[in-house]
Amino acid sequence: MSRVGKQPVTIPSGIDVSLDGTTIVAKKGNLEKKLETHGRVKVNIEGNEVKFDRVGDTKQSSAYWGTYRALLNNILIGLDKGFKKSLEINGVGYRAAVNGKTLELQLGFSHPVNYEIPEGIDIKVEKNIIHVSGTDKQQVGQVAAIIRGFRPPEPYKGKGVKYVDEVIIRKAGKAAGK
Repeated sequence: MSRVGKQPVTIPSGIDVSLDGTTIVAKKGNLEKKLETHGRVKVNIEGNEVKFDRVGDTKQSSAYWGTYRALLNNILIGLDKGFKKSLEINGVGYRAAVNGKTLELQLGFSHPVNYEIPEGIDIKVEKNIIHVSGTDKQQVGQVAAIIRGFRPPEPYKGKGVKYVDEVIIRKAGKAAGK
């Protein structure tokens, strides 16, 4: 049985949550996020809390119960505070700059890597650190993973793009011959 699904989701102040059939709609100002439950869970909005109940007693229904509760919680946190991931660029001549809606990366290739910043994502660059932020947790993580994927860190010198809190396990280089 889901332990996550049992806990009610507290609605932060300034966010309106309503139920439209099987769709949960969360609004803050002009931002609106929707979560379609497809009738897999029962949703009850009571005051400033949202409670979820299972539809059946199957294992699948228990999984949906916890999943939809976690998804709504992430939507509310995203609308209230937002999500942020930070990436660090290591390497001689490696740089990043934001030009309009394009992130321009110079990562040791013969050409710069240009990445179009998706709608709903904000990217800031400070020296060798790239800050990716937005209201959608999945989208922020995906954009950060795509940027890291352009030049993942290598294990010998640690050159490349890595998460700020990521630890790169270094390998020893070639040993000198006798």
